Amino acid sequence: MKISKETKIGALFILGAVLLIWGYNFLKGKDLLSQTRTFYAVYDNVSGLGKANPVFINGMQVGQVTQMYFDPSMNGQIIVGLTINHEFPIPKNSIAEILSTDLMGTKAVNLNLGSSAAMAQDGDTLSSKLAATLTEQVEETIGPLKKRAEDLLANIDEILTSLNAVLSEEQIVSLKGSITHLNSSLENANTLIQNVDGFVADEKTRADKIMKNLESITNNFKNNNEKLSGIISNFHSLSDTLVQANIAGTLKNVNKSMTDFSKIMDKINRGEGSIGLLVNNDSLYIGIEKSSRELNLLLEDIRLHPKKYVKLSLF
Repeated sequence: MKISKETKIGALFILGAVLLIWGYNFLKGKDLLSQTRTFYAVYDNVSGLGKANPVFINGMQVGQVTQMYFDPSMNGQIIVGLTINHEFPIPKNSIAEILSTDLMGTKAVNLNLGSSAAMAQDGDTLSSKLAATLTEQVEETIGPLKKRAEDLLANIDEILTSLNAVLSEEQIVSLKGSITHLNSSLENANTLIQNVDGFVADEKTRADKIMKNLESITNNFKNNNEKLSGIISNFHSLSDTLVQANIAGTLKNVNKSMTDFSKIMDKINRGEGSIGLLVNNDSLYIGIEKSSRELNLLLEDIRLHPKKYVKLSLF
């Protein structure tokens, strides 16, 4: 059977339309070829949420917003349909939270998974929640700080007003001078701190060198462990020898010798004996010195005039 040209064109047109529709939905995050489930959530305010906005679970997109309409009871609430194209199980007590994904306020729905053992089925309604926007979070954080700043400024203004009422012109000038001195003191303190920092840095370098030296000493001890063990063994042997020797008797003899020597020194100091007389009697010392000097003169005269004392006769 021959297919007409018009039939071929029509088939290609239909195929192109199908591919176009499928590609468009695929780019929007909706896979027409996969099985989908739809869950619903009811909000008092959707805060700018729109159709085709993404649905996330733990940061991963699993679907998109496909429906948005007012509750049929016309109570002002909005029903949002969430189409999930993923087979991930969703507990019944999960919460569909509308939140901002960027600073521009782009909205999305995040499914905060619950802990229930029962799983939500297609068409079930989930609990809903509207997260605070970034602006609201900033205002919530800065609001108390702003209030405190305003109170602080009011207190400062009140203090300045009181000072102006109490202080005279001269006192104000004196106060300004005190503030100037305070600033100078703070600058000096800053300089001192910088100097201390430099000193600490220098000392740190020295400490590093000391630690390196200690490490070197430790390594030397480690490398010479056998020699040190031998030295300690020798000291041990020496101590054993000293213990075995008659140290007590030796010390007793030394003490006796020192006592005798002390007695001899006492006698010398009292002038007893020849050495005592020599040490304590100046006249004896002077006489000995005089005799020694005369003996030297006699020997010198004999050396110079030997004939005077020695007479030689050949016949």
